[in-house]
Amino acid sequence: MKEQYLSNRLFRAALFLFSICCCLFTSNAYSQAEVEPWGNIRGIRHKGQLYGFESSIRVISEDGRNVYATAKERQQPKYKRSGKSQIVSTRIDSLYFTEAVTDVSGGKVKVVVQADARKDMTVKGVFFCISLPNEEYQYSRVELSGVKNDSLKEAAPEFSNTYLNVRAKSIQFTASKRKLKVSFDQPEMVIVRREPTRGLELYIPVALAEIKSGAKLSKSFTIKTWGEIDEQPISMAINASQQGRIFEGLGGNFRLQNPKTDPQVIDYSLKNLRVAYGRVEMPWRLWQPEKDMDPTAAAREGKLNPAVLKAMQMGKRLDSAGMPVILSAWFPPQWAALGKLNMRPTPEGIWGNQLDPASMDAIYKSITDYILYVKEKYGFEYKMFSFNESDLGINVRATPEEHRDFIKGLGAYMASKGLKTKMLLGDNSDATTYKFIYPALNDPTARPYIGAVSFHSWRGWDTEILQKWADAANQLNVPLIVGEGSIDAAAWNYPDIFQEQTYALEEINLYTRILAICQPITILQWQLTADYSPLIGGGIFGNNEPLHPGQRFWNLKQLANTPKNVYALPITVNGAGVSAAVLGDNSKGVYVLHLVNNGSTRKVTLTGLPVNVKELRYYITTTRLNMKEEKAVEIKNGIAKFKLPAVSYVTLISK
Repeated sequence: MKEQYLSNRLFRAALFLFSICCCLFTSNAYSQAEVEPWGNIRGIRHKGQLYGFESSIRVISEDGRNVYATAKERQQPKYKRSGKSQIVSTRIDSLYFTEAVTDVSGGKVKVVVQADARKDMTVKGVFFCISLPNEEYQYSRVELSGVKNDSLKEAAPEFSNTYLNVRAKSIQFTASKRKLKVSFDQPEMVIVRREPTRGLELYIPVALAEIKSGAKLSKSFTIKTWGEIDEQPISMAINASQQGRIFEGLGGNFRLQNPKTDPQVIDYSLKNLRVAYGRVEMPWRLWQPEKDMDPTAAAREGKLNPAVLKAMQMGKRLDSAGMPVILSAWFPPQWAALGKLNMRPTPEGIWGNQLDPASMDAIYKSITDYILYVKEKYGFEYKMFSFNESDLGINVRATPEEHRDFIKGLGAYMASKGLKTKMLLGDNSDATTYKFIYPALNDPTARPYIGAVSFHSWRGWDTEILQKWADAANQLNVPLIVGEGSIDAAAWNYPDIFQEQTYALEEINLYTRILAICQPITILQWQLTADYSPLIGGGIFGNNEPLHPGQRFWNLKQLANTPKNVYALPITVNGAGVSAAVLGDNSKGVYVLHLVNNGSTRKVTLTGLPVNVKELRYYITTTRLNMKEEKAVEIKNGIAKFKLPAVSYVTLISK
């Protein structure tokens, strides 16, 4: 009996160790191929080092003039993870593709591309393409294996700038610090071109010339990358004497869209995150559906639309938690718009509706009545108002001049009614559309009504573009707000991507860069509801696991752990692959560093903190570590030395 008991214990222990090994293996495997949800591979990681390239599927027209390629927001793809495989389904014209990218071993993946043709087509070719970064592969050597003597007789169609068109069993590009090899089970056609701007490109034909309806196309191969791993030490220097704009903390969007699944995410987020700012919806077209009605009287009589009531109560909940609350309107009522309401873009690609100039006084009154009723009923006043993404038309569309005039018109009307609510300048769909704010930015008569400058972080991440938003806030001497924070506005179409390390790391890396460059007062996560949820399970997106936090949530929690009301401080980073932002308050002796390591493990030497700071608490989030507090970092003679583990988000907070 005792021997049987020991045997069972050993079996359970072995099973436990085996499960841990499986988890570790799976975690490592997940970190290899970085696959975008539209199918493009952007590189393969090994020991944290990303060996970058960009793949795509391209369909080239018969005359060669038109190229249709997989890319962000070009198709309507579906993405899923299955063990070590990432699978993307998408469509170009009448070709329905399935691409599976499977991690094989360190630095090596297997790619299988399949396509079903739904009609007859004549094309120059369907290709899987690999673009090699010019800065690394410009002077690389190309090596072939398994080339037959007669392979040139079976060449694929010629392209301009082609210098290799041959059938081979493998092709390898060898640069000074990188290597990339594509291998086939048997010799296949490969074409190498040199693009003037993009550099070397490898074309692997999936199909050429005529494709018959019902045809089943398929191509499989492996991609292997290897080379030097950048483990060079990083040095960082803080300038604590140059205190910038205040950061009040992480914020969140709370636009209610999913009655069944929103409450659990909101409750969990507000319980487990320090949320410093909130943004809610004004369901305008439900507040006053008819121009000649009195929405305030209807509300007082208990005739509020349930969606309006819940939106107001959401704002009250955030206010009661001590947050400033931003009010944003999406859809206008029909009476306030020009033309029939566009709930979706027109065939010409035009979003939203312009406001009816003849109804502008009624529009000002309708919005102001909403804010006044909330103040009367719930005892708080919204900090600011905006139309969501009016530069694009989601769903009120305005010209830059109309945006300026509306800020002045509504701003003056609200002030005349005794409200302190200000207007958001911008609240743009992306950072790239910064010119939209210039008419109002440069109009002194608009200035009294602007409470903050706002943009959404879906696109436009170049330092030069982000700096323009910081400059605008500085010019007006008002806060900068990231009204919607995240990285892919279409991600709700392929929600499995939210659980990938690739998405989580890119999102927090962007936030760190925004903190350093833009110095916002807050970044409002889109969203802290079931829509784009940072939580997993709970029936959201069809996942019925128990509700629990994913890597993105732990990233947000670590960012939200920033002490209240600290100021941006400059930091210089000597070394590649690490993003850094520093916040502090010299009067309180409080400092926090947010560091994102996009590569392999690095040693860091930090200088510049005041001499009275002796120790830094160390928190880390990775695929396996959830804001884990590690051993504190000691500071000796003003110098701190520590490690940044591979592919990690680290926060250091002064004790």
